Amino acid sequence: MDNDIQSTERPRAAAQRPTVGLNAHLLSRSLTYRNAGVSRYIHGLMTHLPLVDDSLAYVAYTGDPDLRVRGWQMRVSPWRTERPPARILWEQAAQPWALRRDKVDLVHAPVYVGPLATSRPLVVTVHDLSFFRYPELFPKGNRLYLQRFTRLSAQRAARLIADSQSTRRDMQEILGLSRSRVDVIYPGVGPEMQPVEDAGRLAALRARYGLPERFILCIATLEPRKNILLLLEAMARLCERTDLPHRLVIAGGKGWFYETLDARVQALGLQERVQFPGFVPDDELPLWYSAAELFVYPSRYEGFGLPPLEAMACGAPVIVSDQSSLPEVVGEAGVQLPPDDPDLWAEAIAELLEAPARRAALREAGLLRAQGLSWLATARATAELYHQVLHDEA
Repeated sequence: MDNDIQSTERPRAAAQRPTVGLNAHLLSRSLTYRNAGVSRYIHGLMTHLPLVDDSLAYVAYTGDPDLRVRGWQMRVSPWRTERPPARILWEQAAQPWALRRDKVDLVHAPVYVGPLATSRPLVVTVHDLSFFRYPELFPKGNRLYLQRFTRLSAQRAARLIADSQSTRRDMQEILGLSRSRVDVIYPGVGPEMQPVEDAGRLAALRARYGLPERFILCIATLEPRKNILLLLEAMARLCERTDLPHRLVIAGGKGWFYETLDARVQALGLQERVQFPGFVPDDELPLWYSAAELFVYPSRYEGFGLPPLEAMACGAPVIVSDQSSLPEVVGEAGVQLPPDDPDLWAEAIAELLEAPARRAALREAGLLRAQGLSWLATARATAELYHQVLHDEA
């Protein structure tokens, strides 16, 4: 049914180790919004789990025949799982069979939904419950699937992982889960997320994308929950009140309902002041964060929020919404504002741009905070949870 591709030699005989199976069908290498938060979470786990714990064997299920990750045995499905209906059918119908065939001892569903029919102990990661909190922001089919199957998967799971304390509280309130069944394991950043000091590389980035010398940056999937309209309103107010030399650069793949952004830019007369460069490849992210004078992230709701953490790791001072998990991410190292007051955002941005000493202090605080949140730490905590579940099921 599936084709086997082994990426690396394992350091110990597989038969001596419990086997963890991970659904990697949402690990994307496309230059679109699909290669954003959940895809990067899967990649972070797969890259670092074999580095921190070789007492486990690792099998990943994917639809990409070219995918290789060191330390993982890849199982490639012939199903065209880039299409959601086919992927959902594979998850529920074919995945339980594959887990039995591969003698998997524990299965990890890293994005909300696990195989309901499997007899293997199940760990499920829930990144957020935005499809319950803001159902109107999701296409109907997507919303109904996530609501129904996330609830069923949470009931079926031996343990669950939440990206933040905020998400764990939502899981208790909305899904009725006991606190003891949900472990908070923060996502992280890798060593590649660090300040880029090379002026030549930064100049090349600006030339390649037509970026100005000074700009305010937001990196987010263009969808309503990210609250990009507030940034446009704040930028319009800044342009009215000051001789701001900066441009607002909003980078990210197109999600859903993004069409309203272009219309609002036109209505506010910001055609020359706002730039949408599109999706940013992972290997370029440190350049973008390092080139920006300020990073802004007004999202109304996040399960964690990787971009502000990455921005801090690369030395950019940050302003974020004071909602959901974002205060957990930035702590005292960033400015926190309510997500519905463009005047307040305009004022805070103007104040920071005019205060280099304050920006420098936020930069140092952000660098220090980011040091404590790494993918290695995420992988260690996740592997420890695997062992706890395997012990409990023994």
